[in-house]
Amino acid sequence: MSSLRASSWWSVSCASARSVRPAKIKVLTVGKSPDPGVQMLLDGYSRKIQRYCGFQVVQVRPNPKNSSDPKVQIEAESENAMRNISTSDWVAVLDENGRDVTSLELADLIADAANNCSSSLLFCIGGPYGHGSRVKTRANVTLRLSSLVLNHQVALIVLVEQIYRSWTILRGEHYHH
Repeated sequence: MSSLRASSWWSVSCASARSVRPAKIKVLTVGKSPDPGVQMLLDGYSRKIQRYCGFQVVQVRPNPKNSSDPKVQIEAESENAMRNISTSDWVAVLDENGRDVTSLELADLIADAANNCSSSLLFCIGGPYGHGSRVKTRANVTLRLSSLVLNHQVALIVLVEQIYRSWTILRGEHYHH
């Protein structure tokens, strides 16, 4: 597990292009297949991100035990998610109780994690009841995309757009402001 801690990048800003190792980025999401409109947006941003680094979205089936008990559902989803998390991944869990970040801070997180920590960055989007204990424990950092609770498909699009925005910030390109 990486020694990079969240506190090392919160106060850094990206004013110009930076040299960033193109580590692979994966987004692990618990949920059903995206609706056609969501898939269209996801495909468009995925193509854009792949100009900068390897990129993959991994879908984990929600409620694999078909349980009506939210606790059982959460832990079953967590077990499936953990099967997709490598020991060498640098993991950012998205959670409504996570830390707020700006687009500049997310860009710094991506740059620092890629340059200092891992060959792969993994962002985890949980199911309707959030993440299980194993995923939360495995996280290097816990973030939130919004003060609002977001449907997993909306969270996926917001995250993927922010990953693309982060790369344009890191490369000094004209997309962010």
